[in-house]
Amino acid sequence: MRFYCGPALLVIDELGYLPLQAEGAAALFEVVQRRYLKGSIVLTTNRGIPSWGEIFDDPMIAAAMLDRLLHRSVVLQIEGESYRMRAHRARSEALRAASRR
Repeated sequence: MRFYCGPALLVIDELGYLPLQAEGAAALFEVVQRRYLKGSIVLTTNRGIPSWGEIFDDPMIAAAMLDRLLHRSVVLQIEGESYRMRAHRARSEALRAASRR
């Protein structure tokens, strides 16, 4: 737990990509709770705030975590395709254009 609570900035990437078991959700809540008002967290997810109860399979843990994360935070919502998909499309279009020559 000290490892996750120590840095000035903790980055949690792709939360909700896979569902969290109860033990994982409890551990993540503990990290968020210990860092609350003490250290910054950058969290990325492709899930909207209303679906966090599904990620954690427990609406109460989701609400408590959101309470701490959203207090004094900035939420950035990015629309559109990912960089990976954009790069894939560019490569595909370049290959098609090259094959037409």
